[in-house]
Amino acid sequence: MRDKLQKLSDYKWLIPKNVRPGMNVDAVIYANKEILDTLENTAIEQLTNVACLPGIIEPVIGMPDMHWGYGLPMGAVGAFDREKGVISAGCTGFDINCGVRMLRTNLSFDEIKEHLSKLIDTLFKNIPCGVGSEGRLNLNSRELDDVLTNGAEWAIKKGYGTNRDLECIEEYGSIKDGDSSKVFKEALNRGAPQLGTLGGGNHFLEVQAVDEIYEPEIAKVFGINFKGQITIMVHCGSRGLGHQVATDYLKLHEKAASKYKISLPDPQLVCAPANSPEGQDYFSAMKCAANYAFCNRQIIAHWIRESFEQTMGRNWEQFEMHSVYDVCHNICKLERHDVKGKLREVYVHRKGATSAFPAGHISVSPLYRSVGQPVLIAGSMGTASYVLVGTDTAEEAFASSCHGAGRAMSRNKALKEYRGEQIKKELQANGKYVRATSPKTLAEEAPDAYKDVDEVVDSVHCAGISKKIARVIPLAIAKG
Repeated sequence: MRDKLQKLSDYKWLIPKNVRPGMNVDAVIYANKEILDTLENTAIEQLTNVACLPGIIEPVIGMPDMHWGYGLPMGAVGAFDREKGVISAGCTGFDINCGVRMLRTNLSFDEIKEHLSKLIDTLFKNIPCGVGSEGRLNLNSRELDDVLTNGAEWAIKKGYGTNRDLECIEEYGSIKDGDSSKVFKEALNRGAPQLGTLGGGNHFLEVQAVDEIYEPEIAKVFGINFKGQITIMVHCGSRGLGHQVATDYLKLHEKAASKYKISLPDPQLVCAPANSPEGQDYFSAMKCAANYAFCNRQIIAHWIRESFEQTMGRNWEQFEMHSVYDVCHNICKLERHDVKGKLREVYVHRKGATSAFPAGHISVSPLYRSVGQPVLIAGSMGTASYVLVGTDTAEEAFASSCHGAGRAMSRNKALKEYRGEQIKKELQANGKYVRATSPKTLAEEAPDAYKDVDEVVDSVHCAGISKKIARVIPLAIAKG
């Protein structure tokens, strides 16, 4: 399939719909040459599979962090017509609303460097990490229902943060019209004890310092003011609840695809017609899982503030520890987009991709509407992460950008290649404090198991679908 790619620019590549039978639309990949050469052929083929689904809107999008995934590759975007298209649990992903929250402070590296070791120990203690980890909260059924309906608003009402936080969260921390009755019992049971937990795998919490500022005026709007400024980034999602919602509805969508006679190029692309009960039930349950994730990151943000207070001996408001933004990765949304010169409502599936709305767009918080939506791109463990901003050009990608570095090798291969103890030594030799639940996690998440985040970000920046604002580097890392 790689040999079918046609160069549109140094950062944009076309897979025409006539390269294989069944493709209804073209596919486009955003990548510079360095990244393009690393893309798996299987991931490219998965992208063309999605182009075969009914009601797909041109084009299917592959981001530079794209790699092989379940059905739709990670790092991809697929939009479907509201009436004739489909909704797919597989095209959204297992970790619904896996996302990133970023906080900023007025602290400098010089002010915090002597406290880093104690700080990461405190964060690791206060915020439960690891696969299956349970939190400091255990919700009853009424409370959990409230979380699924209201998301981060529930956390704010309980004292975990401020109303200003809500202005800095995608969808203001709550996707409306979620119906918790569409979330099944096993998912509820898994979610009740896990709120306020980081989880495992590629989820992380980092204390960072601003390394570069590319657009000072926009950076100031985001509260990023000087090199060496301390920021914090959290990457996590909807935990066992979201995973179970995906698992449950993949089974239901398998039956729906057969019931509605949907021809599937890959059995992992099970789906249901967008306007069918099976499609809308999943959409409603997915919203609930997304709200759980928003609430999860809000509670973690509150405990980060408390951890800084405990370590530094001052109130977090003195640090001006405010949210920069909170973005979704694995999500499906009904949005209005320009399709061939006409505004249409489409179901946009972003799997390992981030929304990137431009200045003036109604989806952007009023705090940032004058400059555009913050786009948070997480690097691999020990490498840089980025803050970008959405652009008008992103509309050609359904207002989307990449979400992270993207894996370059599987977890199994990483475990064979690396040893967690050695990874920890190397990171600490470079001045980075690391806490993890096990050496295995560090091996799976070794920096070289991921693509070069600088090249990934270069690809979307030079393609124009998001613009670099600042680069941050890790000082201390907590891994599940």
